[in-house]
Amino acid sequence: MVKLVGNWSDEWLDMSPFVVHFAKDSAKQTAYHNCTSILAARRIEARTRFGSGKNYQASPRSVCFSEIPLHHLSRLADERGPFGIGFRKEFLVARDGGPIMYAYKDTSHAMAISSLVSKAKNDPTNAVWKIAPFVDQPGDYGSTTYFFEWEREWRHVGDFDFHQSDAAFLIIPEDLHSAARAFFNEAENENTGPNYLCPFIDPYWTVEKVKAAFNEAQT
Repeated sequence: MVKLVGNWSDEWLDMSPFVVHFAKDSAKQTAYHNCTSILAARRIEARTRFGSGKNYQASPRSVCFSEIPLHHLSRLADERGPFGIGFRKEFLVARDGGPIMYAYKDTSHAMAISSLVSKAKNDPTNAVWKIAPFVDQPGDYGSTTYFFEWEREWRHVGDFDFHQSDAAFLIIPEDLHSAARAFFNEAENENTGPNYLCPFIDPYWTVEKVKAAFNEAQT
């Protein structure tokens, strides 16, 4: 049996010891530029409210991650672009992040959490806001649907700061790996930015290529 890292092995390919955050295009920047901004600042900014009560001002903004297996990163890359960063799950947990829960629309538990956040909508200090961002309510909402369980989402409330050594890997297209490595090395040498010495993963790689990248980094 060939192990990759931690508990990810040939017998557990449906599980991942990592979470990933993909940068995406915005109104002013491409996914590439947004990713380089994250890596330079060593911060993922919490810009959006998620979960139950997300339409209330009291709801805190969060950062989203996914624990999708690394050989299925293409599912996210197809939606957001091929640039991102990965961390070990225990690193996120140590920062008070974690996997989200699902309370399907109109179920009794969905209505219960909705009632709690409604009562706290004008009180951002209420304890329910420690929970609400981690509870999504999948379902049909008029002409739109909200079903994203396939993302295996994790969240962190507030901006997510990290050191370059905390990154387990970067998500970068393979044809840019050499240029990216040279760029980060130069940034370190010129003292103009952080150097990421972790493996680089193409989101469209097979499981064999992903394993090879990690095994090479361990030698």
